[in-house]
Amino acid sequence: MRSYETLEKLRQHLKPGCVYRRADLAELSSNVDRHLARLVAEGHLKKLSHGLYMAPKLTAFGEAPPEADSLLRTFLKDDHFVVYSPNQFNLLGLGTTQLYNRLIVFNRKRVGEFTLGGRTYLFHRWREAPKQVTPEFLVVELLNRLNQLAEDRDKVVERLGKKLSEFDRKRLLISASRFGTLSTQKRLNALMRTIDVESAR
Repeated sequence: MRSYETLEKLRQHLKPGCVYRRADLAELSSNVDRHLARLVAEGHLKKLSHGLYMAPKLTAFGEAPPEADSLLRTFLKDDHFVVYSPNQFNLLGLGTTQLYNRLIVFNRKRVGEFTLGGRTYLFHRWREAPKQVTPEFLVVELLNRLNQLAEDRDKVVERLGKKLSEFDRKRLLISASRFGTLSTQKRLNALMRTIDVESAR
């Protein structure tokens, strides 16, 4: 197939807003790097990171950023992950107020910090990932990352002890056993024992 025919085939394959790996597009071209460079120069593709591209999608407000789930699914080649912002800890009512400019990707494959599509993601690898972010999962993750909090950690744990009964106990225990570190599990169990002792008085 001639080069211009291959380019046209690639152009027709691209869908605005979709994210592609180099390996995916290599199946459509015998000289993929040259063709990718051409498509980037023409504006049909935008390079997000090494080996990762997006077909730009224009809106009335300009170019739309890549949709996080689609971007991460393509990057990880897996859909077993959840993404959340540490800012969501502030919704638990534990006195945390710090704002963070990165997102955490709880997943089974990658670890480390990556910048994708202009956003910073911290990949946390674990043996499994929850299907969705729940308040109970956030409690477990807050305890997992307690040493990273800017607030007074002892006061955060103290407030959690007072509000623990507001969360679903069964879901908390399941989240802790599946997604919590050993220290998180011990801390949460200790808080629950304290609540049980006080309730028995």
